[in-house]
Amino acid sequence: MDQQQQNLYRFLVGLGDDSVVLSHRLSEWCSNAPYLEEDLALSNVALDYIGRARMFYQYAAEIEGKGRTEDDIAYLRDEREFTNLLIHELPINDFAFTMLRQFFVDVFYCNYLEELCKSSDERIAAIAAKAVKESRYHLKRSEPWIRQLAEGTDESRRRIENALAELENFLGELFEMPAWEVELAEQGIAVDRKALKANWDEYVQQFLKASDIDFAESRLLVQGGREGIHTEHLGHMLSDMQYVQRAYPGQQW
Repeated sequence: MDQQQQNLYRFLVGLGDDSVVLSHRLSEWCSNAPYLEEDLALSNVALDYIGRARMFYQYAAEIEGKGRTEDDIAYLRDEREFTNLLIHELPINDFAFTMLRQFFVDVFYCNYLEELCKSSDERIAAIAAKAVKESRYHLKRSEPWIRQLAEGTDESRRRIENALAELENFLGELFEMPAWEVELAEQGIAVDRKALKANWDEYVQQFLKASDIDFAESRLLVQGGREGIHTEHLGHMLSDMQYVQRAYPGQQW
């Protein structure tokens, strides 16, 4: 691969990693959600993300040209080879934590994917066009939950506030760009993440303020995901996610 292909490969794998890791986290609510309808809803959101991961990984495998498949990329890489942003890998914690994280990433993806639809790479633009419709639906689901939890009981509000205190340290990484991603953005392939930050902050601030929750702005306190530097949680998650493929290599679903 030449340098531009390497950059494109890293970009696709990073987006695939974001999607597959968050998909697995959401799938952990299967049979554990507060009630049946929410159990099914979270499982369906997880399926949307695994669909995105497949499309990004398939394209990455073609760019790489080594005969690997989407399964090889998802299930046969080690922790340091994953380049997902850290917010996606945090454990599901309680329901308030999961829904607040989902709200934050839903707002981000609605903006990010809308811009990615303009990519000069037609295949990336097509993936984004499909995925942004899903994210708009996801946001319609997560917003009412945040209102309900923030304005419900003292206990539900306490849990939202605790979730915010933990998540706010990971939000700034959504808007960081390594040098290779900056190059892709300059070529019209990727999106300038930094340019999305002001609108994201304004939207989130106004929404949370309606429920009397103060949120100053996204801050960059924890980062490293795109460089393969992760929290202690990812390795444990991968040991579950990759078990079947590693125990029975070469199987086809």
